Amino acid sequence: MDSGSPKFIQVADFLATEILNGKIKNGQQMPSINELSTQNSISRDTAEKAYKILRDQKLIVSVMGSGNFVSYAGPKAKFDVFFLINKPCTYKMEAYNAFVDTVGSKGHVNMYIYYCDEQLFINALKKNIHNYNYFVIMPHFRNSRKTHINYTNRVLKAIETIPKDKLLILDNSYSEISGNFTAVYQDFKEDIIYALTKAFAKLKKYKKIILVFSTQTLFPIPVGLLHGFKEFCQKHSLDFEIIEEVTNNLEFKTKEAYIVIDDNDLVHLVQQIKEKKLRIGTDVGVISYNETPLKALLDICVLSSDFKAMGQKAAELILSNKKEFFKNPFGYIERSSL
Repeated sequence: MDSGSPKFIQVADFLATEILNGKIKNGQQMPSINELSTQNSISRDTAEKAYKILRDQKLIVSVMGSGNFVSYAGPKAKFDVFFLINKPCTYKMEAYNAFVDTVGSKGHVNMYIYYCDEQLFINALKKNIHNYNYFVIMPHFRNSRKTHINYTNRVLKAIETIPKDKLLILDNSYSEISGNFTAVYQDFKEDIIYALTKAFAKLKKYKKIILVFSTQTLFPIPVGLLHGFKEFCQKHSLDFEIIEEVTNNLEFKTKEAYIVIDDNDLVHLVQQIKEKKLRIGTDVGVISYNETPLKALLDICVLSSDFKAMGQKAAELILSNKKEFFKNPFGYIERSSL
């Protein structure tokens, strides 16, 4: 048992495993509250809490005047997955849809959104901690300065309440969490360096590379992207600039390339390029971050993680019950905008 968890959760998890593995049979009567208390050296209140978890998980039923009985007939067709994402957007939904499609009829997946808000995350997890077989979590938060942070201390404490064999960290850093769990992650700094290196043959033709990196968005941008961009430009002696946003009446100079993280900035940039009768890819270079169908339609170069692969891999690891840390594929998609 995991000594870091409350005693009633340890007892409930142990009994649940015994039931799911068939060591305690369907219809078999469970020990009484007094017997369970004595067997595990716990109080009656703790024993009652453990049985409540098993009832909530529909593994046992309480029969008035008779006791508690196993109500699990064997492996079910479905398991339940708690899928917690930080924001609703095209690429996060691509990962979710790929996860659901790969799980198929073997499981039931419920998605929750916490909008990078610490308290919403904690509340959602606390409310559902005993209701799911697996917890798939995308950790992205904003601190008091409204900038990106992987985790807060309160979030880490909340995550530690999840049994590690039920935990899968998706899309971001996992190193802050202890124990034997699963992760399908991005390394934002190293990923952007790798992708920009793939684009270097075209980027080096521009006089300046401009990164549009806002620090005050509703959904903050991982700072690893900024650090990776700077390191790449300095390594290759490229002239570069970092701006907060695409402002109105932006002045375009000859042979500049823009790397745009936020999709709203991308829209403003494309609009202004067209209004000034400039040609994307010839007069002004444009690279966006995170692939979407619209960017493919507009023929915009993209630096992106493979979100479909991310969702598929996460589901495959759960289905195979494997524990590993898997770095998700990331790359550069070359199109006519550069």
